[in-house]
Amino acid sequence: MFKKLVDFINRQAILILIIANLAASLLLMYTKNDREQTVFAKPLYHFYFITQNSTDPFWREVIMGANKAAKDNNVVIEFCSPRFNDPKEQLKYLDIAILSKVDGIITHVPTTGDFTSLIDRAFFKGIPVITFENDDNKSKRYSFVGVNSFEVGKKAAELMIKATGGRANIAIITSNDLNQDLVENNLKMNGFFSAIKDYPEMKVVKTYTSKMGILSAEEITQKIIDSQEKINAIFTVSSADTLGAAQLIVDRNKVGEIILVGYGSSEEIIRYIDKEIIYGTISSDPFQMGYESVKALIDIKSSKNVPYYINTELKVLTKETIEEFKKKSNEKEKLLKWESLYE
Repeated sequence: MFKKLVDFINRQAILILIIANLAASLLLMYTKNDREQTVFAKPLYHFYFITQNSTDPFWREVIMGANKAAKDNNVVIEFCSPRFNDPKEQLKYLDIAILSKVDGIITHVPTTGDFTSLIDRAFFKGIPVITFENDDNKSKRYSFVGVNSFEVGKKAAELMIKATGGRANIAIITSNDLNQDLVENNLKMNGFFSAIKDYPEMKVVKTYTSKMGILSAEEITQKIIDSQEKINAIFTVSSADTLGAAQLIVDRNKVGEIILVGYGSSEEIIRYIDKEIIYGTISSDPFQMGYESVKALIDIKSSKNVPYYINTELKVLTKETIEEFKKKSNEKEKLLKWESLYE
C-alpha cells in the first residue's frame, strides 16, 4: 500500500514538472515573439538630435532622456555632437539633417552662427525643428524645450549672495559659444546682474570665456587664483566649467577661500556639493529636457497641439537639498535599469 502511494506521488510530481516545463516554454516563446516584434517593428520616425558637445555630463543626461522617449515611442534618433563647443560644426550637422530629409530635428542653438536661416529652410522643406536649452525664437522652430535662462542667472546670484553674505569680488566663467561682447545681454547674465544690483559690495570683477571644457575651466581658475583682483567667488554657467573650477580649487587648497556657484546636477557635481567644495548649483533636468524634446516632435508629427514654450523643471541644489535630489535620482536610475531587463 505504501509503495503504491509513493508511486502515485512520483507520477503526480512528474506530471507537475511536465506542466511547468510546458508553461515555461510557452512563456519563453511568447516573450521571444514579443521581443522580435519590438526589434523588427518599423520605427515611426527618424529624428536628428544635435547637442552642444559630447564631453559635458549635462548632454549625456539629455541623450539618456531622449533615448528613453525614443524607446517608449518606437522612433529612431541619430545623435550628433562636436567634441567641444563648436557652433560651426553644429551648423554642419543641421545642414546634413536637412539634406538627409529626416522626419524631424532637435537642436541646441548657440548664440553665434546663422542658425535662423537653416531652421527656416528646414521648416519650408516640411521638417519640424525643436530647439532646446538655448532658443532661437526668431526662427520658424515649432517649440522650445528648456528653462528660463534669466531665472537661472537670478537664482545663481541669490545663492552667491547667501554664500558670501552679500560681499564678494566675483569672476564669471562662460562657455565659448557665448560671444564675449554680448555677455551682459545674455539672459543668464542679465538675471545674475539684476539680482546683485542692490548689493553694492557684490562686484563682478572679471568675465572669462572657456573654450575646451573642463581643462579650460581649470586654467581659468588658476588665473583667477593668481590674479591681484582678490576674487573670492566664481560663477560658472556650464556643468563642465563647474567641474573644472571645483577640481582646481581642490588642487590648490582653496576650499573655503573661494565660493563656487555653478550649473548642473551630475554625480560628480553632487559629490562636490556634498563635500562643500561647490556651495551650490542651479540645474535644469537634462533627462526631462531630452525626453520632452522627443515627445514634442512626435506630437507635432501626429498633428497634436504643442506649446510654443515647454518649461522644464529648474532646481537649486545645495548641501541642504541634495539628499532629496539623490533619492529621486536613484529611483529614476533603478527604474531605467529595471526597464532595460525587458529590452
